[in-house]
Amino acid sequence: MRKLASIQKIKSLSDIPEADNIQKATVLGWELVVKKNEFEVGDFCVYCEIDSVMPDDNPAFEFLRNKNFRIKTIRLRGQVSQGICLPVSILPQEIEIVEDKEVTEILGITKYDPPMPASLAGEMEGYFPTFIPKTDETRVQVLQELLDKYVGQIFYVTEKLDGTSVTYFIQDGEFGVCSRNYQIKESNTNTFWQVAHTLGIEQKLRALGGNWALQGELVGENIQKNKYKLKGQQVFLFNIFNSDKFDYLDFEDFLAMAKKLEMKTVPILETDYVLENNIRDLVEKSIGDSVLIKNVKREGIVLRPLQEKTERTYGRVSFKAINPEFLLKYD
Repeated sequence: MRKLASIQKIKSLSDIPEADNIQKATVLGWELVVKKNEFEVGDFCVYCEIDSVMPDDNPAFEFLRNKNFRIKTIRLRGQVSQGICLPVSILPQEIEIVEDKEVTEILGITKYDPPMPASLAGEMEGYFPTFIPKTDETRVQVLQELLDKYVGQIFYVTEKLDGTSVTYFIQDGEFGVCSRNYQIKESNTNTFWQVAHTLGIEQKLRALGGNWALQGELVGENIQKNKYKLKGQQVFLFNIFNSDKFDYLDFEDFLAMAKKLEMKTVPILETDYVLENNIRDLVEKSIGDSVLIKNVKREGIVLRPLQEKTERTYGRVSFKAINPEFLLKYD
């Protein structure tokens, strides 16, 4: 689970050219701007990630009112800043100061989720089913230990598209459609279901036999301002999950199954990437234009080993690097 707010240490501090009152700090793998002389290297701080929404009834966060109390990616004096650092004194006195301790609920912080158009919202059938993992990649900035372990191994890289996550499944004979967090009741006016009908997804899943889930990014008209200028809506697969085995298909099997189903995958950028152990370089790698359309910045990249791997601490070995230029322009 993503820790929106946690106790961390200042890893490094450096000056910003032509900036007298601010410095660049590194916390975990994040780079952000802090006030000069507010922290020293090794100090504890409360680090709040981008997409954190601070409570509006706490005077300590009043300076964020004109930003609707939301933490976003910004640029100050040429330096991209992602997140904020607060002194640990903002915490209740009884809280023990321990590195990596999560304090999201303690501070009343919530996660920003963009509003969903009515055509996507639909009527809830139930919560997201427990027999399928949710589609949420961890950001590389918090995965230094994972990089330490897998550096030098071969990964494949895909483009992270800016749409909305969709899951189609067949489980014990039942066909279902899910948004990121909920199962959606069948409706002729709901876009998730309209696409399922158009592509014949239920029939395709039943033809496979067994229990399967297709997970992908739904993009197109009326979705995230349709940056890719598509007509109608399209699904680009990024996961095929066998819920009988509770496992994802390896890369080559994923491609073969998508071809069999006659469905598109997200754009594949590299199939032989040797994983680097450098968070900054991986963020730089995320910068670029979308494969789908020229002059539109891609949201980022997703990296996975060719053969599926699972870690006890992190779960599936799969993570994302978000393009900071995308966040600065579109977020």
